[in-house]
Amino acid sequence: MDSQDWDDRYAASELVWGAAPNRWVVRELAGRTPGHALDLAAGEGRNAIWLAAQGWEVTGLDFSAVALERAERLTAELPDEVADRLTWRHGDARAYEAPAAGYDLVLVAYLQIPAAERRAALRRAADALSPGGTLLVIGHDLSNLTEGVGGPQDPAVLFTPEDVLADLADRGLRTVRAERVHRTVGGEPGHKGAAGAESAGSGESAERVEGAEANGGGQGGRVAVDALVRLERSGG
Repeated sequence: MDSQDWDDRYAASELVWGAAPNRWVVRELAGRTPGHALDLAAGEGRNAIWLAAQGWEVTGLDFSAVALERAERLTAELPDEVADRLTWRHGDARAYEAPAAGYDLVLVAYLQIPAAERRAALRRAADALSPGGTLLVIGHDLSNLTEGVGGPQDPAVLFTPEDVLADLADRGLRTVRAERVHRTVGGEPGHKGAAGAESAGSGESAERVEGAEANGGGQGGRVAVDALVRLERSGG
């Protein structure tokens, strides 16, 4: 889908992904010391807004002007101390040039594009990290086609944690987490689900399943499979 396709999709529905932040973003980033963050492919801004509420100075970038207009409207409703931490930029994650100072956090959530384009975007994201910075990548896992529900049905735009690690193998980043995670899919919009799964150990490649899903429960056993990778740049 190009930017016009996404403009049309966002224009057709209010808050396509809902207002709450992605559950994995909360699981991975809650309680961390705030700094400067970049949300690539930010959409309507739900994750960027949550980060700003946690004290982060956040730049949200997306190539859909309609999504950014909605993010601006949401920002106008926020308390001034949160709204002042948010900056919205119209641009393409595949071609983004980060400022020299870099970011303490770069988030890439559900950027489902073909492999070569994904690789370009992730390498841009990695290069945007300042020393000690964190890159968090979340998306629909390839196995969701056969083991999960929802999400894109085109394998060309799905990926695995291993794909992300391969994309960034020469970027000098340390792997903190690389795993497949399951979330309950209910009647809520977009990627929203129930409370987060437990975390894996440092550098572990694993699959984490919540208790309800592991027992085939929760929403009739309807679960989606996501890929989650957290990397860090040395230094800082």
